[in-house]
Amino acid sequence: MKARKTPASPALAQAVLADALAHRPAGGDGGDSGDGEAIILAISGLQGSGKSTLADAVAAAAQARGLAAASLSLDDVYLTRAARQALAANVHPLLLTRGPPGTHDLALAHCVLDAVAARRPVRLPRFDKLADDRLPEAGWPTAPAALDLLVVEGWCLGVPAQAEAELATPVNALERDEDAQGRWRHYCNDALANHYPALWRRFHRLWLLQAPSFEVVSAWRWQQEQALVAARAADGGAAHAGMARAQLARFLQHYERVSRHALRTLPGLADRVLVLDEDRQVLE
Repeated sequence: MKARKTPASPALAQAVLADALAHRPAGGDGGDSGDGEAIILAISGLQGSGKSTLADAVAAAAQARGLAAASLSLDDVYLTRAARQALAANVHPLLLTRGPPGTHDLALAHCVLDAVAARRPVRLPRFDKLADDRLPEAGWPTAPAALDLLVVEGWCLGVPAQAEAELATPVNALERDEDAQGRWRHYCNDALANHYPALWRRFHRLWLLQAPSFEVVSAWRWQQEQALVAARAADGGAAHAGMARAQLARFLQHYERVSRHALRTLPGLADRVLVLDEDRQVLE
């Protein structure tokens, strides 16, 4: 198969936008007029796959057409560090680490989507990954009223829960050594089964950036970590070393189970699938 474009390609952003407009929910006119219900477009993909780049490009393409558009990451609705500390103390220590199902503020996500659906202006949450905490609300950007398109991107969007029997065997050293009884992975899976589907149902279209394997995520996420540190320095923020390679390897083990499940299941659930190679090129 021949590689043709990356998630940053303007042509790809235009194609994703055209697909979203063609599937505008009831009440819209199916065109670019900006009338009718806002479109909630979801872009799912494992860490480092380029989904935030594509989401921003699609929002920019919509704005160039005169539509009111914004993007939101599932990462920006993580629970605060204090909330995760409480979960770690009361449920399982591994819940201190952000990212797996059960560590997102789903009520906050629904509040944002409620405001978008009501065509009200809304502040879009922002999370500081280097500080590992949500930014104060005063620092959140405000999306305009009567938003035509909200692009939501996230590493596990649309992923279903696993069958209980699949949770028995640890998938890595983290689960074997730090979740020997399976309480953490059962908590995450229960959240995915009972709480996340209500959010998934609010998406009008789901696009998937399908990674070639889970193993490639380590290299992609390392590049992302270095970019976070460089961006903080460029913005004049306090110096922050980010995660070392060994820290990152352990961090990714928190995501491995759901990531591998996503690779198996999401291609059959997404509306459109973009298969990536190891260089994040979209294959024919």
